[in-house]
Amino acid sequence: MPLILGVVGALVLGGGAFFALYSGLILGGGAEKSHSAGGKPSKTNDSMLGSVAFVPIAPMIISLGPESQRRHLRFQAQLEVTPAYQQEVTLLMPRVLDVLNSYLRAVETAEFERPTALITLRAQMLRRVQLVTGQDRVRDLLITEFVLN
Repeated sequence: MPLILGVVGALVLGGGAFFALYSGLILGGGAEKSHSAGGKPSKTNDSMLGSVAFVPIAPMIISLGPESQRRHLRFQAQLEVTPAYQQEVTLLMPRVLDVLNSYLRAVETAEFERPTALITLRAQMLRRVQLVTGQDRVRDLLITEFVLN
């Protein structure tokens, strides 16, 4: 009898937790909360879009070292920046390309084969770009093309 009560109690608590998370009672709501009654986006959504600008990084082709049997990486990305710093980051693009090219060339070939490689590489590249451009200028690095041949 106590085992059955324990299982039923766990199911009730689990169902209640699911409902609370799914309905937005815990940890806020989903994207559906950002629309007004007329179905139009609210002002907070519009202000978020106005505070973002993207600076494209020119496509890069990087040879992956002598032990990689003539393999290449084709890489392209965008930098998410604050609109106030868009011009400054664009002027620093040669330095950004240099630091990304140097880093990707130094990465061992085995690193590219790992399932979590893209996450690790993205974090490392973002940190290096932030060091080159200055703190708080680049918010994120969005990888748009990452192809090994």
